[in-house]
Amino acid sequence: MAVLLAVSRSGVASAATRSVPLVSCRRWAGAPADTVYDVVVSGGGLVGAAMACALDRVTVLYRSKAVGYTWPYPFSMADSSPWVHITLGDGSTLQTKLLIGADGHNSGVRQAAGIQNVSWNYDQSAVVATLHLSEVTENNVAWQRFLPSGPIALLPLSDTLSSLVWSTSHEHAAELVSMDEENFVDAINSAFWSDANHTDFIDSASTMLHYAVAFLKPTKASARQLPPSVARVDAKSRVLFPLGLGHAAEYVRPRLALIGDAAHRVHPLAGQGVNMGFGDIASLLHHLSTAAFNGKDLGSISHLTGYETDRQRHNTALLAATDLLKRLYSTSATPLVLLRTWGLQATNAVSPLKEQIMAFASK
Repeated sequence: MAVLLAVSRSGVASAATRSVPLVSCRRWAGAPADTVYDVVVSGGGLVGAAMACALDRVTVLYRSKAVGYTWPYPFSMADSSPWVHITLGDGSTLQTKLLIGADGHNSGVRQAAGIQNVSWNYDQSAVVATLHLSEVTENNVAWQRFLPSGPIALLPLSDTLSSLVWSTSHEHAAELVSMDEENFVDAINSAFWSDANHTDFIDSASTMLHYAVAFLKPTKASARQLPPSVARVDAKSRVLFPLGLGHAAEYVRPRLALIGDAAHRVHPLAGQGVNMGFGDIASLLHHLSTAAFNGKDLGSISHLTGYETDRQRHNTALLAATDLLKRLYSTSATPLVLLRTWGLQATNAVSPLKEQIMAFASK
């Protein structure tokens, strides 16, 4: 698969930049062989592209692949280079003050740097697809339902399109991707609308808590929202991938920073994978902008560790919480099912708590 490599000759955007614009980057036009780039981003995907386009004056190498990395010595030596050297598939090389690894959970950058990665696989795969809805609606709500085999989620893309993420057993996932379109659409609609997995005891207990909350905290009644119905699937959008958790022991080394799935891999049930990657970008840009403003070397470990501290503190907590939720929702034991049902209802009823959770997850 082609790997996006983005190179920047003029460092980073202003420190005042808070968002991560997804705009078109310029194509690679070639440069002298001895050019030293301020930043090189290795890796495609949404997070890699967002990082590249958040930098200042970027050019992109499409259909290029990094096949090797040479790291600078930790101390000066005669005839040694102080930069990271990247060897491309065509034999050419790039040299940069800072290499950003955004090349996914099987990161070649991380492996080449010898950074340890704590990881384990879940007994699940995720099926993703782009879905066309039956009706044009104000499609601005994300839907998720926890099934015995794993959660299924619909994420809004437009008034007529939603993205599917269905986490389930490896066997069921393989069955889903091999179904014809009609049966696949029926399976999705049934997963959201069927009452087959409900139990009278859990439903009664949930209703009791709902009435108790309504009595203690009266609110204006609102119409019950229901998930949209799916009409068809975008051609060739249906794929599956195995699920797991991973976390790099280090996010940075001299002249190296890891972002996104290269630094951390999370179960999709909380929908935090891309958000965590965008948080990495915002934090790294902040620290690089400060360094550039003060005339510092962008690849110096002195400010890269600030990025690592900020993001590891946030990401490890989110990874642990998501892993706990995954395990909690993987059981059919009635006491735990009741506990998680009441927990979600209580969290939804206590607005300050819900707002704190949302604020933390969005960082």
